[in-house]
Amino acid sequence: MNENDIRQILEQVKAGGMSVEEAGQLLHMGRYEEMGYAKLDTSRKARTGFGEVVFCSGKTDDHLAAIYERLYEKEGEVLGTRATKEQFQLIHSRFPQTSYDPVSRILKIQSRAKELKGNVAVCTAGTADIPVAEEAAQTAEFFGAYVERIYDVGVSGIHRLLNRMDTIQKANCVVAVAGMEGALASVIGGMVSRPVIAVPTSVGYGANLHGLSALLTMINSCANGIAVVNIDNGYGAGYLATQMNRLAVGGNENG
Repeated sequence: MNENDIRQILEQVKAGGMSVEEAGQLLHMGRYEEMGYAKLDTSRKARTGFGEVVFCSGKTDDHLAAIYERLYEKEGEVLGTRATKEQFQLIHSRFPQTSYDPVSRILKIQSRAKELKGNVAVCTAGTADIPVAEEAAQTAEFFGAYVERIYDVGVSGIHRLLNRMDTIQKANCVVAVAGMEGALASVIGGMVSRPVIAVPTSVGYGANLHGLSALLTMINSCANGIAVVNIDNGYGAGYLATQMNRLAVGGNENG
C-alpha cells in the first residue's frame, strides 16, 4: 500500500464515506515486513486475532533464527510447528525462555502465562494419535483456549469413549483425532451438540494409505456438524477450534 492509497482512505474517512474501523482494516491489509527470503505478515493479528505462526520444517538455521527474532520483537511471543530438536537448540541459544515439546514438535517463546478461556475437548482414537492431538491442543492453548485432553477413546473399545461423554459434551467444540479407519469423529458427531473438527492421522497399516482412508471416512461421515482438516494437521484443527471457542465465550482477542 503506497502513500496515495493511504491518502485516499483518509480522505474517505474525513468525508464520512468510510468508518474508522473500515479504514483501519484496509490499512492493516497492506502491512508486512520484507526480509528478502520471507515477508512477515506483521498485521495478521490486527486483522484476524492471531499472530503469524512459523512452519519450522525445511527452513535454514539462519532464516529460522532471524524470523523468530523479528516476530518476537514485534509480538513478544512466537509459535512454531514441526520443529526439530536441533532447531530448538538453535532458538534456545538465542532465547533461553524458548520451550520445545518433542511429542507435538511445538517450538514456542511465551513470556507470560495466559488466562485460558472457554473449553475445547481434544480426543484421540489411540495413543499413537497423540502427537497430532498435542499439536492441536498446544496451538489452542497458545492462543488462549482452555483444553481438556481425552486420549485413547477409539471405537474398538467404545465404552472408554462413553465413559467420558459428560466431559466431552461440556466443550464448546471437539477435536477428534484418529487414524486407521477414522470412525471416531462420526461417533462423537452423533452424540454432541457442538461442532466437531475431525483430524485424520497417518497412523495405520497399508490400506490406511498414510491417512487417506481416515480422511475419506471423515469427509463421508453421515453425522452432522463435522468439519475436516488435512491429514496430520493438528495445527489447523487447534486454530479452528480456537476460533469457535472465542465465538462461544464472546471474545476475539488473544487470551
